[in-house]
Amino acid sequence: MPDRSMKRRRVLGLALGAGLGPAIAAGPAAAAGSAGSAAATRSGEPADPLGRRVAELAAAQIGTPYAWGGGDRLGPSLGFCDEENGYLDGRCLGESTVGFDCSGLALYCWYRASGGAVELAHYTVAQYHRSAAVPPDELLPGDLLFFSRPDAPLHHVGIHAGDGAMIHAERTGTLVARVERVLEIPRWAEEFAGARRPSPSA
Repeated sequence: MPDRSMKRRRVLGLALGAGLGPAIAAGPAAAAGSAGSAAATRSGEPADPLGRRVAELAAAQIGTPYAWGGGDRLGPSLGFCDEENGYLDGRCLGESTVGFDCSGLALYCWYRASGGAVELAHYTVAQYHRSAAVPPDELLPGDLLFFSRPDAPLHHVGIHAGDGAMIHAERTGTLVARVERVLEIPRWAEEFAGARRPSPSA
């Protein structure tokens, strides 16, 4: 998502997020059982505890609406529309939807899972450069998967959930969802720009 956070979105998003905070805090624990298989590496080796918590938090958000500009440290927030984004069939949904966009989901999951030690920007390119590169054959749950096209460099980010799956917020009109074997799907494989692993700030 482009770095166009608006003051209005921040104020409304924080207010809504604060109201949703207590309910969201219970989500990961309740989802831990169902997310357990999503947080295991394909080889059966134990995942990094922090990355596993990130994947569990992401799994707990499945079904949350997509909102362009939505999502902050507190959880889903009100989105907005700009010149090109936040619309569906010519109607602005961003301004009336509480949810996540792709980078909002990533920043929320990493912030909450790390207890605030990892604070990512609400901007896909900044998240890419804030993280260390990870070879595709060394992916762990919680790693960030980035996608690029010639017309839209680093236009999307998702969260690796284990077993080659990705949890992401794709576009206006969709819900946060899990994609199985994402890098075996031609559309995503062709746009894959690399995986990165955030780490706590020194």
